[in-house]
Amino acid sequence: MTDASERERIRERKRERLRNRVEGGAGGDGATGVDGGGANAPADAPDEPIHVDGAGHFEELTDRYGVVLADFYADWCGPCGAIEPIVERIAAETDAAVAKVDVDAHQGLAGRLGIRGVPTLILYADGEQVEQLVGMQDESKLRGLVERYA
Repeated sequence: MTDASERERIRERKRERLRNRVEGGAGGDGATGVDGGGANAPADAPDEPIHVDGAGHFEELTDRYGVVLADFYADWCGPCGAIEPIVERIAAETDAAVAKVDVDAHQGLAGRLGIRGVPTLILYADGEQVEQLVGMQDESKLRGLVERYA
């Protein structure tokens, strides 16, 4: 299967899950926490990164989605800008949610999580931190980590 057809398959699966939720399909597909998946089932991940607006929002995201790649960044950071298209593709093409956390706007959260440099990427699976990477990362490495836990 080509990369393009794999991306389209993933997008179609996400569209179908969203369609089921919007139409009130109580049957769902068992993968969402909204309809039919039970209270603790992970919700479908959005196709775009989610900009975190505080510690409570961050915790909600890591609890809501089965796999979350958290990108701790700063606007002034060159490598953070370079990795942005990679994390956008991961959001669009995988089942992981991507959370973007501006460390300047959310210093308390960054400090509590031990973020000492940017970019820092933390992978959460089922609400628990499973990986942490600091600095510019290769797309294939990030995809491999996400796919291992998805």
